[in-house]
Amino acid sequence: MAAATCLPLFVLVSVLMAASTSPSSAAETPQELLLDFKASLQDPSGALSAWSSSTPYCNWPHVACAISAAANATVSVSISLQGLGLSGDLAASSLCRVRGLIALSLASNGFNQTIPLELSRCASLASLNLSAGAFWGPLPEQLAMLTSLVSLDLSRNSFEGQVPAGLAALGGLQVLDLGENLLSGVLHPALFGNLTSLHLLDLSRNQFLDSELPRELGRMSSLRWLFLQGSGFSGVIPESFLGLEQLEALDLSMNNLAGVVPPGFGLRLQKLMTLDLSQNGLSGQLPEEIASCSMLRRFEVHDNAFSGELPAGLWSLPDLRVIRAQNNRFTGRLREFPGGQSRLEQVQIDNNSFSGGIPQSIGLVRTMYRFSASLNELNGSLPDNLCDSPAMSIINISRNALSGTIPAFKNCRRLVSLYLAGNGFTGPIPASLGDLQVLTYIDLSSNALTGGIPTELQNLKLALLNVSYNQLSGRVPPSLITELPAVFLQGNPGLCGPGLPKDCDADAPSRRRQGLAVAATVASFLTGVALLAVGAFAVCKRLRGSESSSSSSPWKLVLFHPVRITGEELLAGFHDKNIIGRGAFGRVYLIELQDGQKVAVKRLVNSSGKLTFRVAKNEMEALAKIRHKNIAKVLGFFYSGSDGEVSIIYDHSQSQVGSLQDLICAPKLTICWKDRVRIALGVAQGLAHLHHDHAPQVLHRDLKSSNVLLLGDELEPRVTGFGIDRVVGEMAYQSCMSSDLNYKCYVAPEQSCTKKPTHLMDVYSFGVILLELVTAAQRPASDGESVDVVKWVRRRANVTDGVSQILDPSIASAATQKGMQATLELALRCTSVVPDRRPAMDEVARSLQAISFASVHPQTPMLTKSPGTLEP
Repeated sequence: MAAATCLPLFVLVSVLMAASTSPSSAAETPQELLLDFKASLQDPSGALSAWSSSTPYCNWPHVACAISAAANATVSVSISLQGLGLSGDLAASSLCRVRGLIALSLASNGFNQTIPLELSRCASLASLNLSAGAFWGPLPEQLAMLTSLVSLDLSRNSFEGQVPAGLAALGGLQVLDLGENLLSGVLHPALFGNLTSLHLLDLSRNQFLDSELPRELGRMSSLRWLFLQGSGFSGVIPESFLGLEQLEALDLSMNNLAGVVPPGFGLRLQKLMTLDLSQNGLSGQLPEEIASCSMLRRFEVHDNAFSGELPAGLWSLPDLRVIRAQNNRFTGRLREFPGGQSRLEQVQIDNNSFSGGIPQSIGLVRTMYRFSASLNELNGSLPDNLCDSPAMSIINISRNALSGTIPAFKNCRRLVSLYLAGNGFTGPIPASLGDLQVLTYIDLSSNALTGGIPTELQNLKLALLNVSYNQLSGRVPPSLITELPAVFLQGNPGLCGPGLPKDCDADAPSRRRQGLAVAATVASFLTGVALLAVGAFAVCKRLRGSESSSSSSPWKLVLFHPVRITGEELLAGFHDKNIIGRGAFGRVYLIELQDGQKVAVKRLVNSSGKLTFRVAKNEMEALAKIRHKNIAKVLGFFYSGSDGEVSIIYDHSQSQVGSLQDLICAPKLTICWKDRVRIALGVAQGLAHLHHDHAPQVLHRDLKSSNVLLLGDELEPRVTGFGIDRVVGEMAYQSCMSSDLNYKCYVAPEQSCTKKPTHLMDVYSFGVILLELVTAAQRPASDGESVDVVKWVRRRANVTDGVSQILDPSIASAATQKGMQATLELALRCTSVVPDRRPAMDEVARSLQAISFASVHPQTPMLTKSPGTLEP
């Protein structure tokens, strides 16, 4: 009995002794293996400093352990190192020997390497997340060895090549996210034939894929989320998609799909909440069965060639929040909304052929904040309750055939934008608009409105008030006439005021003037005689002087704002002593007028030949309509008929302290981090206005730090030099830009091989400015020649401790570190070589707003939204 009990004890002691004397065995403990893994990492923030041999590994930060209740009491280990700023060469072999490792997240770091093949030995892994980890290279076939995987997230990296067909071996996989990479080629049908357990499949934003939509996707009966947007898919939507009964979100937008939506689409998709077919080449009529998707929240089919009527039942779906069907060929009447039962928030149906009246029930939809139906054939009058929704912020029903009077809109307390241009509205402008405190944009142009401009509109902080081409009359309120471009008032012969063709005092009868009529006549006669004599002398003198001067076509001065300036003053101001800047398109002069006001004049070089006055005037009028606090105001232009030369006249603030380039190129950039973020935010908001808020869209195309002016002690930024390509023409623009070598680093790499410019080129240029603000532009020479900031930053980012060498050391501190790193990451996204990986300017502005808020309130964490998050 004693021997029987001692034998197990002897064996146990022997094992313990062997473990204590064997180095290889000791190294196999989870604690030591994880410390080996930590040793392979670069951890500049010390996030893993608490990992030590003196503390049980299950108590380490970023490590979680779970002990099963089974008899063997196995330990399951989950490691989450997401967003810790880690880099280095991963010691995956040590990591994979940790028993019970079921979850590993290395997301949002900067490893800058291929996937270590040793990761395929982590046999127990159920979840692997390498998203946004700066990984690159081909996807290794060895990933198919991780047969226990349930979730695989490799999104937002730079993986390239084909998707390995061997991944089909992962039959238990429920999440496969390969979005936002550089994957290419044709998708292998076998891959999807076997992955029948998938709940989420994301192949979005892989622009180099060259594949039709695989029919095998329809076999994934468990699929709930399918994201294929922006990946170059072609062909038609397979009929097999009709059987995806568990589908909740389907995004096929921004592809090259053609043909019609399969008949019956939606009949069995009772769980579908998001449907996005936008920006393709789809055509035909949408199936009525789409209205069977009773849980649908977002319906987006804009920018296609759909025709016919929208499915009748669509408008009455109980959970529908968004309808975006603009830029198609839809016809028919708009259906009535189900009143208080509707949860619609946004309806955009611009640029179609809808007819009939605006639904009378629109004001009963309490959640509606945007109704946009411009460029249609709508008729009738506006419903009195159009703006009764307490959330209504944007109304755009311009360019229709609407008539009648404009309602009082007294309940529109949140109305920001009101666009009613190009209709047949009559009657007065409602004075009640002046009571809507947040109303900022009003366009009532090209109607038949009568009466005066209400003085109550002076109560608003307007960025736009366009009342041109109506039948308005009377005096323009003083504060409005000083702020509005003249083009927003033109086409109303009855309007009068300073700077307008009609003087308000000219028609006012005066008894005193009538009583002195005779005296005035006599005085006028004598004065006329004197003036004739002086005039004759001046004409003779000018004719004699013209004999020795070269003949030229007259200059034409066009002003959009009331400015006391003459063509002679401008010509006299084109002197070298007045030059304050030189660029690809010419010189900038600072000219002081007789009344002490200063204007900045950019004298453009037009190398494409003669530019007609009519073309120049049309383009300049469009630029003069742009109003934003961070956009320089265009006052007018000066035109030479001899060579088509155009000089743009900008407003010059007395508080202007120079350009952003002046500060960056100073011997020492002294502005603090908070001010740098504020400057960047102002520029981003100005560009976002050009790209997204102004209609039509305006591209800058010459954005650089010298075109960002700074005003006052607060260094308020103001963007200038925008839209010059529209004035000089594309040929002249390309010629000037190719010769401007000093600013080549601001130019997006795709510009030389792309026929059509895009807003993403401006985003690239803005990213360069962000890098200048983060680095203070203190870039050393490389091999005897200077390098641009984008190349310099990317080279630094690839070396050990590179980030700390990139950030401006004069302001880099514990308090600013997080904000500077977030801005650096944003700048690198903006300057991505792949255009589709760059964020839009409105997204950039939102990100900078969060960074700016955190710089003022450092105790508040910066909340950022993952690009892969689905909005409901």
